[in-house]
Amino acid sequence: MMETTEVVLGGRHRGEIELFSDGNKAGKMDISISGNRLTVYHTEVNTAYEGRGFAKLLLDKLVSYAREKGLMIVPLCPYVHAQFKRHPQAYTDVWAK
Repeated sequence: MMETTEVVLGGRHRGEIELFSDGNKAGKMDISISGNRLTVYHTEVNTAYEGRGFAKLLLDKLVSYAREKGLMIVPLCPYVHAQFKRHPQAYTDVWAK
C-alpha cells in the first residue's frame, strides 16, 4: 500500500494537491496561490478510498507545503476550516484569519 501526494500548480497559480494510492488518483484539494496566500476551496476523496484518512493526508501535505513556502492558508474548504477550528494550536502559524 503506497500513498503519495503531489502539489500540481496550473496556470496563474491555480492547481491541486493530488493524492495517489497505488498509482491511482484517490483524491485532491483545489487550491490557488496569490502572493503569500494559499486558498483551499475544496477537498475531495474518491468514494472507493473514503474512510482511510486520505483527507487528513491531503491536509498534512497542504500545511507542510504552506510552511515550506512561507504561505498563509485561507480555508474556504469546509473540511479544512473545520480541522483548523478543531485544532487551532496545530495550524496557528499557517492560518490566515
